[in-house]
Amino acid sequence: MSLWTSLEPASATVDPGSSTTVRLRVRNTGDIVDEYRFDPVGDLAPWTTVEPQVLRLYPGTTGTVELTFAPPRTPDATAGPNPYAVRVTPTEHPEAVTVPEGNLTITPFTEVRAELVPTTVKGRFRGRPRLAVDNLGNTRITASLAGKDTGERLSYDLQPGHVQIEPGRAAFVKVTLRPRQITWFGSRQEQPYAVTVRRSGTEPEEVNGTFVQRGILPGWLATTFGLLLALTIAFVTIWLAYRPQLQSVAREKPEKAGQLAPPRPSPPISSPPPKADDKAGGPSEKKDKGGEEKPKGGGSGGGGGEPEKKPEERTAATAVRELVARGAGRHICYRAFVQDDGWQEPVCDGAEAGTVGQGKPVKALNIAVSGTKGVTGASAYVGEGWRKGDAWRKEDDVQDMVLGSTESADPPMEGFTLQVFDGSVCHEANVKDQNWSGKLCTEPGKWRYGGSPMERNLPLEAVRFTV
Repeated sequence: MSLWTSLEPASATVDPGSSTTVRLRVRNTGDIVDEYRFDPVGDLAPWTTVEPQVLRLYPGTTGTVELTFAPPRTPDATAGPNPYAVRVTPTEHPEAVTVPEGNLTITPFTEVRAELVPTTVKGRFRGRPRLAVDNLGNTRITASLAGKDTGERLSYDLQPGHVQIEPGRAAFVKVTLRPRQITWFGSRQEQPYAVTVRRSGTEPEEVNGTFVQRGILPGWLATTFGLLLALTIAFVTIWLAYRPQLQSVAREKPEKAGQLAPPRPSPPISSPPPKADDKAGGPSEKKDKGGEEKPKGGGSGGGGGEPEKKPEERTAATAVRELVARGAGRHICYRAFVQDDGWQEPVCDGAEAGTVGQGKPVKALNIAVSGTKGVTGASAYVGEGWRKGDAWRKEDDVQDMVLGSTESADPPMEGFTLQVFDGSVCHEANVKDQNWSGKLCTEPGKWRYGGSPMERNLPLEAVRFTV
């Protein structure tokens, strides 16, 4: 060994968005002049600078370099203790590399951003916006959600009502608005409302939106009905006021006294009326052969309306496009096809997809990414491993990629292999009767297997992905 090192201090603390400095003392314990090169390594290396980067020392002399740590105020700067190291490489003796290690504690900070999508919703009986809550801090947050409006004209149903969000992740809440009174006639009415995000120890954050309530029947129909009613009442009133008085002007001729009225002749005896069979012509209506009348109209009676359209399926690509539309960058969204349950709703950026401890294996995964120049992967099956014909799947950004099979005859998945083409992808897997595996991250542009060990052949039950 041709050098001696010492960190002063060995442990330091820094706030995200600021910087702190640690001194590294180096002594040349050899017998020749040597030059030392310093390179930061570990998770804190991108935020570490060394001055000077190269130090030349004579035998028995000591030099000092400064390590400056400047973690950004982003979720990447994980709160808590973070180990760091500096690799010291002597030029004359490159095999005698020394890596002094220290510890840097990053203080926690919280920052939450919430947004209603869309801000304005329209409906007669309900409105269904979605609330996106982003954790922009470096520590986990727990929040409760509630809705309010002026006059309590709306009722609120929020699913879920409580969220727990990891740093750098987002949670999506389904909001259902229902008016307490139905508008039958008239123009639409705008009702402002707010969804409140409450966290312990902080002021509640309100996200404002507008619900536009439409009338059941159009306004012109009420106007037309009112006019018709007014005209009917006016017509009846005029008829009752000005109806004609009909009187008879006939009078009987008075008879003289002592005279009798002449006898009135009896009516002549007429011939009996002809019988119905003797009338010329016969029946006035003819029937078709067989004595039956043909039904009117040639229609088959079937309806000609178009079939009702099914709602569009919400996939992983749908969720990614929503994040991209909000100006986001790198994201990964995914959903699981669970045996006996089918496709779940998509989740994003480290959220859990699948089930844990319910004995329901995952048969297929639907994955979509943004900001990674695409994604590729393959699936492994329980008892069969890599099956012939299951080639690697590949899709571009914001496109759906499906691994595995949803056919009932096919076995469930036991693992997967995943890769993105720009940067790395991290994944965690939960298999039957096992705990969550540790987070495994690929090297940039390379792939890595995740799931059950091949020799165990355990079905996959849940996953988490980040990019």
